[in-house]
Amino acid sequence: MNAPITVVLCCAVSAQRVYEEALQLPAQATLRDAVQASGLAAAHPDLDWQALTPGVWGRVRPWSHPLAAGDRVELCRPLLVDPKAARRERFQQQGSRRAGLFARRRPGGKAGY
Repeated sequence: MNAPITVVLCCAVSAQRVYEEALQLPAQATLRDAVQASGLAAAHPDLDWQALTPGVWGRVRPWSHPLAAGDRVELCRPLLVDPKAARRERFQQQGSRRAGLFARRRPGGKAGY
């Protein structure tokens, strides 16, 4: 019953560069075991993978989380810009009359509806 499991390790090493590797691990492997078994540290020695946020299928999990067959292990970097602030700045650059909800206004309709 202790057949090896297959998981996929994904890590956004830098902007527009993703490291992805399929791994064969023992049945009781954890997130930390998966990263240590991968070639991530050898391929990117300057990357501090312990400072990244680990997760499985987009949900944050602790390093001691046990893995199941078919899991997708993800190592996420911290956000550089707040998404709400970035959207607000894009909206200001585009102008309110040409963007989004305000692009096509009904004749006689209120602004913004």
